[in-house]
Amino acid sequence: TDSEGRVGKGEIAPIEWFGSESFDQAFRFCQQLPEQITSDTIFSISDSLPACQFGFESAWESIGGDDSAKLTYPLTYSSLLPAGEGSLSNWKSLWSQGSRTFKWKIGVAPLAEELQIFAQLKQALPPAAKLRLDANAGLTWQEACTWLEVADRDGIEFLEQPLPPNQFDPMLKLSDRFQTPIALDESVATLKQMQQCYQQGWRGIFVVKAAIAGSPRRLREFCQTYQPDIVWSSVFETAIARHFIETRLMAALPPARAAGFGISHWFLDEVQQYH
Repeated sequence: TDSEGRVGKGEIAPIEWFGSESFDQAFRFCQQLPEQITSDTIFSISDSLPACQFGFESAWESIGGDDSAKLTYPLTYSSLLPAGEGSLSNWKSLWSQGSRTFKWKIGVAPLAEELQIFAQLKQALPPAAKLRLDANAGLTWQEACTWLEVADRDGIEFLEQPLPPNQFDPMLKLSDRFQTPIALDESVATLKQMQQCYQQGWRGIFVVKAAIAGSPRRLREFCQTYQPDIVWSSVFETAIARHFIETRLMAALPPARAAGFGISHWFLDEVQQYH
């Protein structure tokens, strides 16, 4: 709340295991802040607290501003399918609710078993459906090559994070070797990591979890300057952060792929309503 009584809302939603600060670190940072916070305080928050950077900067931007910016393109969502055989039936209810892009987790069960389930899933999905594969950095080089051969054959939209973040160069080689695009996720959790990967030559897809990426102002500048191929993704933030991302970040940038925001069924309805 500013001196004129105008209110700005921000959300701090850390995911420590994915690269942000911990909840306790964010909580301790907030506890030590003075009663009155200035813009200097907000814009000097350390890069080691990316979720706090996002929360405070988004609240600051929202104060008294016109947040009615609208996307100039229809926003579409990617829905997460359960790993394994559960995907073979789960997609139907999501399809009936309007989902046309689906993400399926791989690297969970043995390769041969997953390839068999994948073949059934691909055959079951309507031709209009798009399918993404997410390995969560869980494949070996040979497994990644096998999946990419299948993906090239079957028209998969992209393969997400096939190898661990410390295997950046091998992922560059995979990107050059196969037609199916590769998306970095765990490798680009924060804006600093996005910048590093871009400087090292990554021109594939960036999965952007804005709520833990850091400064939204600098994230917007990075995207406007380099125009990377983006998939906006959720960290299970509520409608407060989602509203900011859609009206202040996505609306300021060119159209992106279907967003990985298809998680509303995990929340109570009121948590997903922006007030």
